[in-house]
Amino acid sequence: MGINVNRKIALYPGTFDPITNGHFDIIERALNLFDEVIVAVALSQDKKPMFTLDERIEMVEAAIAPLKGARVVGFDNLTVELAHEHDAGILIRGLRAVSDFEYELQLGYLNNSLDATIETVYLMPKLQHAFISSSIVRNLLKFNAKTEHLLPTEVQKIIRSMNSCTLQ
Repeated sequence: MGINVNRKIALYPGTFDPITNGHFDIIERALNLFDEVIVAVALSQDKKPMFTLDERIEMVEAAIAPLKGARVVGFDNLTVELAHEHDAGILIRGLRAVSDFEYELQLGYLNNSLDATIETVYLMPKLQHAFISSSIVRNLLKFNAKTEHLLPTEVQKIIRSMNSCTLQ
């Protein structure tokens, strides 16, 4: 039940609630390393996302449209299972700060314990994006604050065009 590790398909799983310039930077960097990057948008009901799965998929699709070799899928199963479904042998994870490292390392070890043929590659965003998180963006959106510098232009347009998103 292993993945063909010779394939250069990487899976970048996350909630992307919403996708930020930091996420976009990681996708661009991953495309320099792999032939294809599949951005996997998790349902993540336990995280109580601000945006629906369909809204988040739409935002990711709009953000990555100019990138050759990137595509998006939604999912609600184990990341390792999704990797098998798409023949992806690499998982991409972003690291912004030391505070991310412990959680991401545990996740990497967990996924490796489920399938030792899947590798996790950790990428850091450019320094200018290192402080950006989806939770910071969501907090700003709740107050209708400036987010243009944090989000891809197309994502900003989608959010601003919503009559009402799933703001709580």
